[in-house]
Amino acid sequence: MKGFIFLGLTASAMGFAQTQNRDTLKTGEIEAVSFTKRLPVAKEIINVQRDLDSRNLGQDLPFLLKNQTSVISTSDAGNGVGYTGFRIRGVSGTGINVMMNGVPYNDSESQGSFFVNVPDLTSSASQIVIQRGVGTSNNGAAAFGASINVISKDPEEKFYVKTDDSYGSFNTYKYSAEVGSGKFWKNRLSVMGRYTNIHSDGYIDRAFSDLHSYNFTALFEEGKTRIRLMAFGGKEKTYQAWNGIDRKTWETNPRFNYSGAIYDADWKNITGFYDNETDNYRQNHYQLLWQQKFNDRWNLETTLHYTKGKGYYENYKQGDPFARYNLPDFMNNGQVEQYSDFIRKKWLNNDFYGIVSTLYGKFDDLDLNFGVVGNQYYGRHFGNVTGVFYPQINEHEYYRNRSVKNEVAGFAKALYRVNDFEFFGDLQLRNVDYNTRILQAGDGEGADLNKSWLFFNPKMGINYRISNGKLFISYAHAHREPNRDDLMANYNVLAEKLHDYEAGFEKQIGIFSLTANLYYMYYVNQLVLNGELNNVGAFIRTNSGKSYRRGVEVGTLAKLSKQWELSGNFSASQNRNLDFKMEDGAAVKDLGNTQISFSPDIIANINVKFDPNEHFRLALINQYVGRQYLDNTGNDDLRLNDYFLMDFNAQYQFKIKNNDIALKLLVNNILNRKYVNNGAVWDGQPYYFSQAGTNFMFGISWKIQ
Repeated sequence: MKGFIFLGLTASAMGFAQTQNRDTLKTGEIEAVSFTKRLPVAKEIINVQRDLDSRNLGQDLPFLLKNQTSVISTSDAGNGVGYTGFRIRGVSGTGINVMMNGVPYNDSESQGSFFVNVPDLTSSASQIVIQRGVGTSNNGAAAFGASINVISKDPEEKFYVKTDDSYGSFNTYKYSAEVGSGKFWKNRLSVMGRYTNIHSDGYIDRAFSDLHSYNFTALFEEGKTRIRLMAFGGKEKTYQAWNGIDRKTWETNPRFNYSGAIYDADWKNITGFYDNETDNYRQNHYQLLWQQKFNDRWNLETTLHYTKGKGYYENYKQGDPFARYNLPDFMNNGQVEQYSDFIRKKWLNNDFYGIVSTLYGKFDDLDLNFGVVGNQYYGRHFGNVTGVFYPQINEHEYYRNRSVKNEVAGFAKALYRVNDFEFFGDLQLRNVDYNTRILQAGDGEGADLNKSWLFFNPKMGINYRISNGKLFISYAHAHREPNRDDLMANYNVLAEKLHDYEAGFEKQIGIFSLTANLYYMYYVNQLVLNGELNNVGAFIRTNSGKSYRRGVEVGTLAKLSKQWELSGNFSASQNRNLDFKMEDGAAVKDLGNTQISFSPDIIANINVKFDPNEHFRLALINQYVGRQYLDNTGNDDLRLNDYFLMDFNAQYQFKIKNNDIALKLLVNNILNRKYVNNGAVWDGQPYYFSQAGTNFMFGISWKIQ
């Protein structure tokens, strides 16, 4: 890891330390980042090569970010490979705006971010920008807990060949090869390509992952023009592990997996498991980024993008009625059969395309930023079913519906300097239309509805410069539309509203860098997780009326000596529903003020780094997460206990002629804690997603130039 700031926690625990000490990238690549650094918002800017490279051995991006401020990462398979996710300030992935080079990545309908579809994304990134809270106006849906922008790296200026290979617990391995051409064609053009294969058997039984990803980038530079063409994506096959296990099973057999279970005739005993209870999906991204510098004051960035996704998940359905699949009852030897076993595939075939354009203006005391976006999503949902015991039942389509979602938005930002003050203003207008239609009815899938939303989102703030630092305050108002599942469950579900108040402090004091941030996020009709899962393992959400999240976030970095570095972050918060009510049969129960689900009051990280010499580096990473509830009732029986984790990371770098070689070791949960960081509620009882005990990954990186 170049520069040897070891983990995301060291410098990226605090945005201020990063803005002072980071290497700068090419101007065109980080125009948005340089603007963001100066804004009065809580932020972290992560240099991937420095902060994440030593741990990038096969785990998904959410797990590589697990020690960032106010972040909790989750893994269905229990070891950070396959389906993973994160929450920031207690807000789930559907409330976190994720972008790739400024292009929206959240699925337009579910609003989730599925990093399993782009495995090894970190290897193609140069920087990751995290803004907590509403932050500033972004492309895509509003940020209701944070926004994350993953910025791709450029091809290098010299030819190179690189391979990253690793192996570890649960038969987890990663093979990656990357080639860069260097500059050619009169020093104007450069290209690079990467291919990665990741496999893991998973900590949870049968929760394997077979992941493939690629990235191709071509960069053309001529004078004031910069054009970058990117094609990247992946293909995944994962055995389902989204059901969790009950408390008794967790205590006796935490690796057990109910997915694919086949029962006896009495539905009492499991006789086996279906071996293809899997999720299968392919996603390809294409981006054409044009950056044009007109003069010293004006710079334009425009991106055309297209994303193609197609795939299905497959289930063994035991004892289902024929009528559920629009099939007539079956005659078997003169006897009418109403029920049988089926293999079901639910398909999604979607296209997402549009244009994103941002104009930057720089004057003596004024910076301007104007952005427009137009996107369309077209999704096709359909299901096929085949018979298990009756081969006469060929593959049969039993439902089909389609959805179209259009978004048009624009924003204007200004940052104006007056002496030691900087005044920030941000106005965004966003229009969203969502239309979905049933083309073939079946099994209650889909709906006929047409919804439109028009949102005005103002933001403002003030920076006050102090010696080696600054103070800031800000206010942001944001709206967010319901997702597809919300609308399917309740046509009258309301859009969310958020008032976000932030105050921060950034300061360099000798060997110490310090940030502190106070926030108060007041929600109206916040869509909170009710703890229950739908039939595809996604959390069900419900409007909670009025609620708030408030807290303090502190980050510090201390360079104690040439060899020793100490860093950490701490988040203390209150997350409450106000006068929370829930339906209880025909009655409505008033529960008063309750804690918001999946929102612990305490999250803390401490990282100790030791560099005995320029080649060898060691780090000890510690995380504490307080208790959290699985629903919004405050029921202690539906609570996850607090936990403390310790990881160990080491790297040894050396050079042989033109070969740069790095040996890497990551040992997760070295204290072998038995813990759960995610769960659900089923029939009033808690269900847990078990996480692995002590596990390791060892890797070697070899680069030839």
